[in-house]
Amino acid sequence: MNQWLRTALQSSRIPRDLDRVTDVDRANEVPAEEVGVDPKVVDRIWDSVRDLYRTGTHPGIQLALRHRGKLLINRSIGHSQGNGPFDRPDGPKVPMTPQTPICYFSASKAVTALLIHMLAEDGLIHLLDPVSFYCPEFADKGKKNITIHQILSHRGGIPGLPSDAPLDTLWDEREIWRLLCRAQPIEVDGAKVAYHAITGGYVLGEVVRRVTGESIETLLDKRIRQPMGMRYFTYGIDHEQLLDLAWNYATGPRPVFPVSWIVRRALGGDIDTVAEVSNDPRFQEAVIPAGNLVGTAEEMGRFFQMMLNGGVWEGRRLVDEKTIVRAVQGYGSMQMDRTMLVPMRFSAGFMLGADPVGIWGPCSGEAFGHVGLINKWCWADPSRDISVSLVNTGIPIVGHHFPALARFVYRAASSFPVLPEGERPLADPVSGGVAA
Repeated sequence: MNQWLRTALQSSRIPRDLDRVTDVDRANEVPAEEVGVDPKVVDRIWDSVRDLYRTGTHPGIQLALRHRGKLLINRSIGHSQGNGPFDRPDGPKVPMTPQTPICYFSASKAVTALLIHMLAEDGLIHLLDPVSFYCPEFADKGKKNITIHQILSHRGGIPGLPSDAPLDTLWDEREIWRLLCRAQPIEVDGAKVAYHAITGGYVLGEVVRRVTGESIETLLDKRIRQPMGMRYFTYGIDHEQLLDLAWNYATGPRPVFPVSWIVRRALGGDIDTVAEVSNDPRFQEAVIPAGNLVGTAEEMGRFFQMMLNGGVWEGRRLVDEKTIVRAVQGYGSMQMDRTMLVPMRFSAGFMLGADPVGIWGPCSGEAFGHVGLINKWCWADPSRDISVSLVNTGIPIVGHHFPALARFVYRAASSFPVLPEGERPLADPVSGGVAA
């Protein structure tokens, strides 16, 4: 890519030899033949990641992919720091590795949602209860009957913070809660989907605090992070690990109206501001349940594999299988999201696939997962017995990378055949049945 085009597209510099910036976790990747997969399948999937990297919109990428519970791919390419569109070409660069922590952004919502379902399993909450049962002050401005389930499924009527709320409010939990309690909902009956980019996580975090007496990060640590042996997988990151965290870069052509208006309405600022805020240590060390979980592609893939396993990890049950099925069961038909202005299908906490084609690829009606800031794609598909986690450091909103991203999703899904129902690891979430 020549200098003029790279500047126009605000892309990172692409090394000629991609092998020099590739790191393969050879100690943990299993041979494809061990799970009955042609090694060429792995090569083709990784080639699609390399093609995405060549677009220059992601200075660093990680991919973790499991099939039948085995880790087929755990690799990285590029740099975690120092190779953004405006970084000096001769400046210091930090290689991306499979162990580098990255912010998942909105893919965090999947983990937060499962924690709430786990509280319901424990009998501490009921998802159809109004939030105000547990947090009475939330009832202000007509929000008395908005339920936890509506918050989880983006039907809670409070999709965004007030337009005049300063961005540093994001790491002020008390002020955020005050604003949400005073917020006037756009609706209260749950009839319309309007993506809650950041607000729902704070509401769910406050519910956790009221019913357990502990913070949501403590719940995450006890119920998921420690039992699954995660190194990171925390809301934000410890101060001592800040220098290890991958930087986020605003790449690609800058959005213009109407896309710029949609971005500002959903995220509270333009994409350059979002990148700047996400690299602010105050954001990186805060607890933002809907948007700043930190970890690796392998750790997020491990989480979705646990869900595919029906709530079991390494022989230890963490979640009841019925809870998993309920968490990914579709709620309502696909409809136009009033925030993002695209058709979406949600469960109480997860983005769902569709047939004949959906967000998670072709014939993905049983697949569930979550996207993070448009570019991080993390999902599981019981019909193919795969869990996939693609995380990266670029946050382009529009650009030339979309065909490459779409090819990756298609190839990751279509490379594995749809299994007979009796061989699938999780009960069909549409029917709501539970596997034996």
